[in-house]
Amino acid sequence: MINNRKTLISPSILSADFARLGEEVRAVDAAGADMIHIDVMDGHFVPNITIGPDVLAALKPHSQKPFDVHLMISPVDQYIDAFIDAGADILTIHPEAGPHFHRTIQAIKKRGIKAGVVLNPGTPADIVDYVMDMVDMILVMSVNPGFGGQSFIPNQLDKISRLRDKIEATGRDIILEVDGGVNALTAPQCIAAGANALVAGSAVFKGAGNYAENIAVLRGAQQRSTA
Repeated sequence: MINNRKTLISPSILSADFARLGEEVRAVDAAGADMIHIDVMDGHFVPNITIGPDVLAALKPHSQKPFDVHLMISPVDQYIDAFIDAGADILTIHPEAGPHFHRTIQAIKKRGIKAGVVLNPGTPADIVDYVMDMVDMILVMSVNPGFGGQSFIPNQLDKISRLRDKIEATGRDIILEVDGGVNALTAPQCIAAGANALVAGSAVFKGAGNYAENIAVLRGAQQRSTA
């Protein structure tokens, strides 16, 4: 599949220097990021603990780019308002993180921001079928969530392709994002399969001062995917 959409780059601050997060957010913003990806982990739904809404609120003044907030927490419903109030522009949730997936998406949309669904490697693509009229983003996890620096799971490319077909069938402008092991080698494969947004942590934040170059490499994957 040839993807002619602009590829959005969403650096994951999970790989940033946590001692200087505000400065890191400003740096990737200036380096050309389209969104700021924020991974929220609770040590229960996934085996790691990261940040809460207070940190998100503290980071918000450091960038005007959309905050792409991925909630890896369960139960998720009771925290939606807190993260929206803290500054989330896009809130993505896992179907497994609450008892009523459709209702959770409704609750996010009611607050006036964009809502997304996240699919773990073992979560089937068809789970999105009855929320396609509401979601603004579908995020495919190409690693099992919980830690940065993992290797890309190749069989997720087929899922990306299937989801691109579902999106095209709706006629809606739904972002198809990929997160996990995204780098200069895997990014062209994701784009060729139909993704138009890439989350990258290690691939962006490696090499102090090279963020613009790292983002440019990932964005250039769009050309390499059609070569």
